[in-house]
Amino acid sequence: MKMKKIFSVLFAGLAAISFTSCADDLVGTNTDPANVTKTLPEGLMAAAINDFQPNDYLIWYYNVKYFNQWSQMCGGSYSSDYTGQTENGGQGSQYIATLNYRNKIQQYIDQTGTVENNGFLAATGIMTIYLAIFDTDMYGSIPYTEAAHYDDKGILTPKYESVEDLYDLWIEELNNYITMLQAGDLVSFKGQDAAYGCDWKKWARFANSLKLKIAARLYNNEPAKAMQLVEEAASNKAGLMTSTDDDFLFCKATVKSSGSDDYVYGTGNGILSPSASRSVMNFMLGAKDPRVRFIYTKNSFNSSVVQAFIDKGRYDDLPSEVKANVIRDKDGNFEKWGGMGEPWVRYTSVPIVLDAKASHAAGKLSDEMYEEYFNPGLRYEIKLDDDHKKDYSPFSYYSTEMRKGRDDFQLPTAMTQSANGKIDMNVLQDTEDNPLYSMYMTAGEVNLYLAEFACLKGSAIAGKTYQEWYYAGVRASVEEYDKLAKSNKIPYYYDEGNPGIYAYDKFEKTIALQKGEIDTMLATDNIKLTGTKSADLEKIYIQLMMHFSEQPDDQYVTARRSGYPKVGSKLLPFEKFDGIALSAIPRRFVVSEPTKDDIMRDIVMKAYEEEGFKTLGTNSQGVQYNGGNAPLNVERVWPDKNAPQWGTPKE
Repeated sequence: MKMKKIFSVLFAGLAAISFTSCADDLVGTNTDPANVTKTLPEGLMAAAINDFQPNDYLIWYYNVKYFNQWSQMCGGSYSSDYTGQTENGGQGSQYIATLNYRNKIQQYIDQTGTVENNGFLAATGIMTIYLAIFDTDMYGSIPYTEAAHYDDKGILTPKYESVEDLYDLWIEELNNYITMLQAGDLVSFKGQDAAYGCDWKKWARFANSLKLKIAARLYNNEPAKAMQLVEEAASNKAGLMTSTDDDFLFCKATVKSSGSDDYVYGTGNGILSPSASRSVMNFMLGAKDPRVRFIYTKNSFNSSVVQAFIDKGRYDDLPSEVKANVIRDKDGNFEKWGGMGEPWVRYTSVPIVLDAKASHAAGKLSDEMYEEYFNPGLRYEIKLDDDHKKDYSPFSYYSTEMRKGRDDFQLPTAMTQSANGKIDMNVLQDTEDNPLYSMYMTAGEVNLYLAEFACLKGSAIAGKTYQEWYYAGVRASVEEYDKLAKSNKIPYYYDEGNPGIYAYDKFEKTIALQKGEIDTMLATDNIKLTGTKSADLEKIYIQLMMHFSEQPDDQYVTARRSGYPKVGSKLLPFEKFDGIALSAIPRRFVVSEPTKDDIMRDIVMKAYEEEGFKTLGTNSQGVQYNGGNAPLNVERVWPDKNAPQWGTPKE
């Protein structure tokens, strides 16, 4: 298990890779960082962008399970020990890589006096703060001011700094970076900046917008200070990322000449793809939210597969959500889809149940529900003979192509058998690798933060009401997810005039955003605001969580700091399980005690003490705390000290 990071010798070497930028306005091949990253600021910044990774595969392989279950954003059978933690990764020290580059750029500028390189310094510093916020979310204090200074200052045992102090420091640094970026004599190398092409005004807006991410985490402890920070950012001449043109959404490279394929396509490793929860899916479909089509996959039961089950006399084996939307002709064959129809009808979900097997044995879960959702056996398989059989997925899962550019997709098809007995498996695949686009911070997030704070304040911010910021945020979020899905060429996103493999099913429709869909969504009861503060705040927080579906840490933190989803909510309810107290559900990750011979031991143990972490390692979690007051719930990181309990927002 990888617990709290220990920082000693920090990244003495730098990786090199050459690539072609994804930025739309960039052409040609970037300067080969193999020639520049060891000394030149522009190459160091390019290397920092490559290593900027808040959502690597370890987040999606390990952490997402805990984030999604503890905040109840995924469906399935939650084991009785889901309040525990057995492994984690990809979080806690992600900022070190970019901090190392930032420090080297600072050294270069100090030695040469070339302040015209401050743009590269600021950009790398901004990314470092973004990652450091992410790393502190689950672990609290970290080394920062003395970290990554072994090669220039010989520091082997950097001090830890509290999150409270770091927030103040990061706000100061962000203001300094904004000032640097507003200078008129900065040099630029567009080919070295895959994110913004050295558009320093956009980097300044990014820096200013990061203050809102800090303010959101600051609010439960220091509401007045958080509100003041938001007001300052809203009035800052740098501006905020309120337009999708300013989104920090990009791919790192389109062509690799050396180094890792991951820079182009994202991870090649396996990742978890949690199932959609019944409550989240019902909410999104009820809102006619197009993002459901980009975040989740369609199930396998297209009209041809449904007909194959009918032909086998197995109509009753179809998932209940599928059967509910099948309209059959007079002969019992598939005629058309009912309900919302394509492209909505094949987004199906799994209810949240505590220990489905035990619940079934206790008579709390019916035989049909247990079999359909948790123990299907061969229910969703069609077999013609031992060599010809297919399994079909009955539910919707997170779309892996939104975080992996080299994931092959096989269209669900029915097997056919000719008169001479020959069986055709009808294999239709998309095996094309695609450069991975990722979304980090965007106008959707920023506008929704402004809606949150304007609602909490009870008056306008920057001349706009919370309602105006909210609707702008939701609209931007949908547009951003559509852009991300299109850029990543996820399954079922195609041009109606050129359907390719999707022509297989005549009822198929593209998942691409259609004209008028956002307006329709905004008019639904699940989305439109009422003017009642508590009800509207719930909708704002829910929309932040929907927006953060591709950023599981931010989604978890939003649920943790807000108390939503809410127990008993009519929009998005939080399930309260018998025998598991809300205070048993963790609010941070496990930290472990350093070994006796660790040179950082005293520093780390002092940091734990100052944070109030009294119970370390596996002793801090598990079923023994299901009655309540689990150390991982009550021994909180600083931003979480005064936040509401799970499912119980402050009214």
